[in-house]
Amino acid sequence: MQTSKITVIGSINIDLVTGSPRFPQPGETLLGTSFERFMGGKGANQAVAAARLGADVCMIGAVGDDGFGKEAIAHLRNEGIDTTHIKVLPDLPTGMANITVANGDNHIIVVSGANFGITPADIEACEAQIAASDVILSQLEIPMECVIAAAKLARKHNKPFILNPAPAQKLPTELLELVTLLTPNAYELAISLGLPEDTPAESLIRKSGSAVLMTCGKEGVMYNDENGNIHRQHGFTVEAVDTTGAGDTFNGAFAVFSSLGMEAAVRKANAAAALSVTKAGAQSGMPTLDALEAFLAKQDD
Repeated sequence: MQTSKITVIGSINIDLVTGSPRFPQPGETLLGTSFERFMGGKGANQAVAAARLGADVCMIGAVGDDGFGKEAIAHLRNEGIDTTHIKVLPDLPTGMANITVANGDNHIIVVSGANFGITPADIEACEAQIAASDVILSQLEIPMECVIAAAKLARKHNKPFILNPAPAQKLPTELLELVTLLTPNAYELAISLGLPEDTPAESLIRKSGSAVLMTCGKEGVMYNDENGNIHRQHGFTVEAVDTTGAGDTFNGAFAVFSSLGMEAAVRKANAAAALSVTKAGAQSGMPTLDALEAFLAKQDD
């Protein structure tokens, strides 16, 4: 398979994860049980997933002029990702997520910081990069107008634009008309379309008016074809340690293998997502191409 050239346009965060016996009450100080720091942000996660699977990946985004920003860029470079188009913004902090975990549940505060300092002009300055790519992949942790600017450039240069509409928000009609493929879960698709959250999954896909690849957790995925038929493909059973980042792994992997056609690309993306949940941390379990192929070979035995 020829190496895919993927440009990811999205967020770059540092995740600060504190373990606690319980959640503190207002004004209360508790002694935590653990602390870990992970690289995160949906954009960076998807870029890492694609790079580990052998793609030629470029990241477009922004960090602050701080220690976290330097660490994030160094980490992405270490993963083999082109960071030329990551802006360093002196007046904003690097995006971060402060996560408290207690009794299997979590409370999360996200500070977008530099992720929301990027502008449509910054995206337009990357037109040559977008034009040279095979696939453009984006999410919703950067300003909506930047996502639209990226989608317009992808359309201008006839490049597939894959949008993972997360975190969930209603999508402008203009963006829906530009997207090549939406990759939501059922909740995200309902919110994206402005429909009730309890709308059945198949109805959501039929009402979308778009090509949709819906992730359904351990149940696998559902997607529609050009004739409006809905297909299902089951996922893989593994022992899950941490499901954080599974969706990002799926998206990055699907972008890498999308040239193989929907059925083959979905199978590989499902397998990559399954492998990703076997380790803690959004990026820690993201597989290499060798690991993915070895896993799939076992499934075929």
